[in-house]
Amino acid sequence: MANHKSALKRIRSNEKKRVLNRYQHKTTRNAVKAIRMATDKNEASEKLAGVISMIDKLAKKNIIHANKASNLKSKLTRHVAAL
Repeated sequence: MANHKSALKRIRSNEKKRVLNRYQHKTTRNAVKAIRMATDKNEASEKLAGVISMIDKLAKKNIIHANKASNLKSKLTRHVAAL
């Protein structure tokens, strides 16, 4: 267990960040899945811009790697174009 005030505060703040990061990552994964399951091109293309924004935010905060973000955006865009 931590002995210093700063270490205790770091433990608390790390836990808050971990919970928020998990929430944002899971929300984005669900949105990606919704686009992949969509059968209507108009509906999927409307959702695409929002999902790309979510992916960019995750990459900016280093929750996911920048290359993974690029791959996801590319694959989703190609999927929507193919509908």
